[in-house]
Amino acid sequence: MNRDLKHIIAHLRIPFSLYLLPVYLFALSQCNINNVVHAWALFFILHFLVYPSSNGYNSYMDQDEGSIGGLKSPPEIPPSIIKVTYALDGLAILLTYIFVDGLAALFIAIYILISRAYSYRKIRIKKYPILGFFTVAVFQGAFIFVTIYWACSDVYMLSQTSIYGSIISFILIGAGYPLTQIYQHEQDKADGVKTISMQLGIKGTFLFSGAAFFLLGLCMVSYLAFYKQNLAEAVLFLLILSPVVFYFSVWMKNTFKNETEANFENTMKMNQIGAYSMNVFFILLFLNSIYHVV
Repeated sequence: MNRDLKHIIAHLRIPFSLYLLPVYLFALSQCNINNVVHAWALFFILHFLVYPSSNGYNSYMDQDEGSIGGLKSPPEIPPSIIKVTYALDGLAILLTYIFVDGLAALFIAIYILISRAYSYRKIRIKKYPILGFFTVAVFQGAFIFVTIYWACSDVYMLSQTSIYGSIISFILIGAGYPLTQIYQHEQDKADGVKTISMQLGIKGTFLFSGAAFFLLGLCMVSYLAFYKQNLAEAVLFLLILSPVVFYFSVWMKNTFKNETEANFENTMKMNQIGAYSMNVFFILLFLNSIYHVV
């Protein structure tokens, strides 16, 4: 395989899409799927085109030499990667228009434009700590939830479920986002970027994310137990997410003693445990919505 192509594929970081899969699965588990084609099409378009393209574009703009999400030692960034990201974006919008509908294609186009503005040097939303945080939490969380929920149910209108789900998705992404920046403070500072994690500091990042995870648990349990009136699903959520709570608590304790513990390896392990746990839970939630086991 051509060396440049290998490097481009590495920077697309397709496996990293796993960490954004929970929002898709959550939306799928909460909507009445009236169009299976829409569901499968959006799964492929988001996780194999839109998210990888965003990763590649971000790599091109940042030109990072240190560790980035999903890559401990990033390879050289070929200039041709920018053309690949444009092609993936165009294909994503086209396929959404063909296999879903025009409104969903518009939503995908909006997401792509916002993700570009997040990294683009002349706009660079990511260099503003609060704006960057809200941009990521809103668009990777609430916006994607609503897009999936509406497109797969073929009902483009607000409902209590879509509002509650979008709020929970916002908190879900917002809780983990600062932790993904915790090992990059020096690298971001050198690039002129001031992330929310830099603003909070290492200990502050843990406290902020810990509070957000607690709020996420509170909202999810309330949503499942009271709004959906399914106590069993609420209990299942607490059981499946217990490894995340345990790892986070141990990692925070170790980091408070030694800040070098806020490193790439521990961050990726936190991401993996969190993503696997949430994905398993939402898959079970989806299956229960079909088979009504509990």
